[in-house]
Amino acid sequence: MLLVGSAHGGAMNGSGQGVGAVVNGLTGAEGSNVVQAGAIQGGVHFHASPTAAAEPVPQQLPATPAHFTDRAAELSELDDELLRCGRESSRMLAVLCGPGGMGKTALALHWAHSVHGRFADGQLYVDLAGFSGSTPVLPGEALALFLRSLGTPPHRVPVELAEQAALYRSLIASRSLLVVLDNAFSAGQVRSLLPVSTGSAVVVTSRTRLTGLVADGARLLDMAPLTVRAGVRLLAKSVGHERVTAEHAPAEALVDLCGGLPIAVRVAAARLVARPKWSVRRVVAELTNERFRLAQLSRSADLSVRTTFDFSYRALPATTATLYRRLALHPGRDFGPELAHSLLAAASEDADAALEELVQGSLVEEIDEDRYHYHDLLRLHARDKAESDDGPEARRSAQRAMIEWYLAASAAADAVVSPHRRRLPYEFSAVPVEVPGFEDRNDALDWLDQERANLIEAGALALDLGWPELSWHLSDVLWPLFLHRKHYRDRLTVDQRGVEAARRWGNAFAEADMLKRLGRVCTTLGRFPEAEQHLRASVERAASIDDRRGVADAREALGLLHLDRGMPQEALVEFEALASANRSLGADRSLGLILVNLGAAYLALGRIEDAAGAAAESAAVFDGLAVPDPYNRARAGLVAARARLLANDVDQAHEAATGILADMDGLGSRQGVAEAHEVLAEVARLRGRADLEVRHLEHSARLLTDLGSSRAAGVRSRLDSLAVASTHGGDEV
Repeated sequence: MLLVGSAHGGAMNGSGQGVGAVVNGLTGAEGSNVVQAGAIQGGVHFHASPTAAAEPVPQQLPATPAHFTDRAAELSELDDELLRCGRESSRMLAVLCGPGGMGKTALALHWAHSVHGRFADGQLYVDLAGFSGSTPVLPGEALALFLRSLGTPPHRVPVELAEQAALYRSLIASRSLLVVLDNAFSAGQVRSLLPVSTGSAVVVTSRTRLTGLVADGARLLDMAPLTVRAGVRLLAKSVGHERVTAEHAPAEALVDLCGGLPIAVRVAAARLVARPKWSVRRVVAELTNERFRLAQLSRSADLSVRTTFDFSYRALPATTATLYRRLALHPGRDFGPELAHSLLAAASEDADAALEELVQGSLVEEIDEDRYHYHDLLRLHARDKAESDDGPEARRSAQRAMIEWYLAASAAADAVVSPHRRRLPYEFSAVPVEVPGFEDRNDALDWLDQERANLIEAGALALDLGWPELSWHLSDVLWPLFLHRKHYRDRLTVDQRGVEAARRWGNAFAEADMLKRLGRVCTTLGRFPEAEQHLRASVERAASIDDRRGVADAREALGLLHLDRGMPQEALVEFEALASANRSLGADRSLGLILVNLGAAYLALGRIEDAAGAAAESAAVFDGLAVPDPYNRARAGLVAARARLLANDVDQAHEAATGILADMDGLGSRQGVAEAHEVLAEVARLRGRADLEVRHLEHSARLLTDLGSSRAAGVRSRLDSLAVASTHGGDEV
């Protein structure tokens, strides 16, 4: 993975060299990360870097739609535009305009695949959802997607749009890229996504003529309906050439009744495929019988599509028609087959059959294995049918069923990743079905990451529909994803909404807990005054309901804020009080965590024996837990190893850090591995082994940079100060 730019967070405490860097190295975060491969070099176990030597070359173009037909004139115009821009050494920017269902995306993808070999640095693609019936993709969301695709780790994607755009321009300044921006809503949505390099090309599709992009050098290409001849060829691709040739005149009439709209022709063709004994003339007769609607066909492309969709919809079995209507109420842009099960009071095989019938009828598109979405016009049509055929209570029931399914599934993932944390109970309206199981932590985190956009949209919809308790729970279950995979921009949004949901719900515990989380993410983003405001509000809210554990958790977050601000004495005051409080509460695990943080504060203040004592007590607490917590037990060991370094007990520090390195590697904690390497680097320095010091620091710097840690810059500074050529030689420590 390419590492780009600087890490988020505050400045490095201490001098950045020697023991001082080790003293300030302890993190207060709880959790572990993905296991990385290791290697044995010179008798020492070194953590392998995830950094790749080459820049990533994104290949994001979806496949060319199989139904693409003709469009020779438009393809020629795009080719000519590319040649012209090449001669003039300018960036190509083409905007394909036209009504929905006109085949703009199919044309853009077909042409992009035909020329993609001319762009050495790959292709970027995003569906901007401008006319999908849901909220259009914000420029910042699309930029974040592109930045990740270009090698920026999720936790290093800036939160602010201006910073995202600046990093994007820097990454692609000299690259030759092909960029497809599909389904754009406005020029403003597109402008920040445009590359500046003259060797790049951009194709935008939109229902509106984005004249605002003309000033940016755009060439607007208006797409016309298919000719009758091209429409008949499209029909024959689905129905079969023999069948269409035998009824050529009715086939031409059918294309004419569809208004030359590719999507309308495809749906009519699906009707014929589903009824192999029917003649083309039969379908033409049925469309002609829709006399009032067909009269509007020449004046309103939208109405022609609606007419064709209505015809297809009426042919669906009752169960499939119900699924068609209600799946369109899904809050996100794509979904898995489990959503069909949650919506139908039928056996899972019946739900699968209904979903397959929708796919075969071209009413729902399968975009990947077990991933589906609606064409934007079909989604709007299906929602119209839900409005007319289901009634408000049935629609709300369908929406709640889908949202609650997401809660049940994400709660199962949460339980695998974070079994120790406190949770509020939730009473489901009905028992969710087909809830996934997860093999391990990484499997659960991968699922949360895949469904992240849907979970966020589901939480927002729940709040809009007046279900604040459900909305809060959907914020709560995203905690393990944000802890381990970061996504700071999304985390900030979700935590803010979680606070609002808790307040509408009127649950003080939920509000205090979400305020604490909001304070932690603000701390991570360096918004220290805002973080302190949220954390003190969390303390006050928890105290109002006599939630001593909640007060302690919020004060712990305040202590970590003080450490991040370089105020160890203030942090020490909080941690000492919290250690006493947790002893009185009998909260052993919380006590163990506080003791780790207390040890870090002691180290920052140079109180060696106190730090060693806190580490020893913390280790004893974790060893005595009924449910093991090996990660935080290892964190206590790091405090002890650092204390040994400050006491100049190099041999014991080396022995302890070597064991912790193995433990953290086995637990998949890149943060812990990086910290162990820092301790071993200090051991090597004290032993006069500059080569090993450099090697350990290089491993630590790479891992910390990948994690987006603010301490990465300090480790890099230590490497620079050594002024030693990078080498991986040397003997055993």
